[in-house]
Amino acid sequence: MSGQMLRKYAVLEPSAAELLNQTMDALAVSMRAYDRILKLSRTIADLNGSEKIKASHVAEAIQYRNMDKINISFSGD
Repeated sequence: MSGQMLRKYAVLEPSAAELLNQTMDALAVSMRAYDRILKLSRTIADLNGSEKIKASHVAEAIQYRNMDKINISFSGD
């Protein structure tokens, strides 16, 4: 999904946008990671039958991203 399509179809509720922006600041997330979190949030929202992305969808996507980082650090052992 291109960036333009992502902005069109990944509509965030205000609380979800705030959570994602806070995460960007707190974890120094790149724009590439931002887009990945947004795409995953859209998928989670779709699976829950939600038209808009809610804060809970963003939080779940962020948790998966953090789990992925942990798995990468352990796989090098």
